[in-house]
This record gives sequence, C-alpha cells and structure tokens, in this order.
Amino acid sequence: MMHCTMDDLLALKENEASAWAKQHLETCPACRAELDALYQRIAALKALPVRRPARDRWPAVRDAIRADQRRRRRRWGAWSLAAAAGIALLLLVRPSGGRVDAAELQRVKQQSATLEAELDRYDPDGRVTSGRTAALAAVLEDRIAVIDGELAQLGTPQAPVRRAELVKLWQERVDAMQQLMSVRVTRVAYVGL
Repeated sequence: MMHCTMDDLLALKENEASAWAKQHLETCPACRAELDALYQRIAALKALPVRRPARDRWPAVRDAIRADQRRRRRRWGAWSLAAAAGIALLLLVRPSGGRVDAAELQRVKQQSATLEAELDRYDPDGRVTSGRTAALAAVLEDRIAVIDGELAQLGTPQAPVRRAELVKLWQERVDAMQQLMSVRVTRVAYVGL
C-alpha cells in the first residue's frame, strides 16, 4: 500500500491536495496519525518564544571606542610628561652649548605646547569620522608617543644628548602633531560635519 508523502500532507493542510490523497487520508490511520503529528509540530513551533537580536548595539560599541581613546590619551599624556621631565632634567644637568640652538629649541617646544593645547581642546569623540581617518589618527598618535619615549630616553648615561638631536626630535613631534591636527580637523570638514 502506498502512503501519502510529506508533500501530500502539506498540500492537505493547505487544502490543495489531490483527490487520491484526500481519499487515502480517510482510509489510512497511519497517514492520519502523520498529519496529526504534523499539526502538533507546527503548533509547537508557533508556541516557541520569538528571539530577536538587540536592536541598538551602538551604545556599547561607542563606549568601547571611547574607553580605548581615553586609554590612548592617558598613555600619550604619560609619555609627554615623562619626556618633559626628562628634558627639564637634561637642561638642568647639562648646560646649553649654543645660543642659537637654545632659541630654536624653545621655539619648537612652544609650538609643541600650542599644538597640544589645540588638540586637547578639539573633541574627536563628538565627531563622526571614517575608519580610514580614525586609523590614520591612531598611527599619528602612536608616532607621537614613540617620539615622546625617545625624548624621555635622551640625557641618560646610555643616550647622551646633543642639542641638535634634541631640536630635531622636537621638530618631528611638532610635525606629527600638525599632521594629527590636519587629520582631525580637515578630514572632518570635508565630510561636512
């Protein structure tokens, strides 16, 4: 004896079955039992709770990004303080060799302090930037941290310092900070924000 297939039973459920399937269902207890089991499975599936993903994951993502940025700023600030302390110690321990180098060093340090104040005043968290811009800013911040580390190492017995090297490092720091300022301000202006 031939029984109804699952397709036949589904067609019966939708009242689209063939005449043979309808007639067979009336005479076959096995197919009726299978149709009843199909209805029970459908009812059990409909009774399951609806699972929906969280609609708004942005607050969690934003908080993670901000925490990372705060951690970077603290690290950058710590390196800056260490570099400034190292240079101050260096200047106290070793008297300056030339007048021109001292004036140039002071000018570059002042530029660095001005740019740092401008960057602190600028709020990158309140702006929307592209991933490329954020990555470029992170690379520049890391470069500044490396320069700060080099400045902190100068003047130790392992790394004696010459005024020309010091001016060059401070100039590199100023250049990197100008690039960072350009990335943070100019790129956002192009987006129209």
